[in-house]
Amino acid sequence: MATLSTYIAFLGNAAEAFRHYQEVFGGELDLMTYGDVPPMEGMPFEPDPSSVAHARLDLDGGTITGGDAMPGEDYAVRDTVYSLLYEVDDVEKARELIDKLLAAGGSVNMPFELAPWGSHYGQVFDKFGVMWAFDVAMTEDHGG
Repeated sequence: MATLSTYIAFLGNAAEAFRHYQEVFGGELDLMTYGDVPPMEGMPFEPDPSSVAHARLDLDGGTITGGDAMPGEDYAVRDTVYSLLYEVDDVEKARELIDKLLAAGGSVNMPFELAPWGSHYGQVFDKFGVMWAFDVAMTEDHGG
């Protein structure tokens, strides 16, 4: 079975980011540093043993993967054209997650409120510059 997950290359703070995401969203975190793996021949750089080679957070509804970017790469995280869309089934749960991201140093990009298409929707940047969009579809089960 094929799956799709998001991969985020961080600029040296992947371990902090993934631990933060686990605090906010819960889930099971598998984090591997370059020091945890045997040396790999043919690497285009000498990795810092404390840098994250690969991280995976399996959370309710999806998976986030990532690691630290290779030295010399200058990836812009914030203000890019992507966001992580997290669809939850309860408005209060979405507000709780948004509040956790904001309390840790995030900022609102679009307030979480009833959108013209009938869902509750909003966007926040977390303290790492990653944009999270939250969507709660309007149904009679949870009323929005």
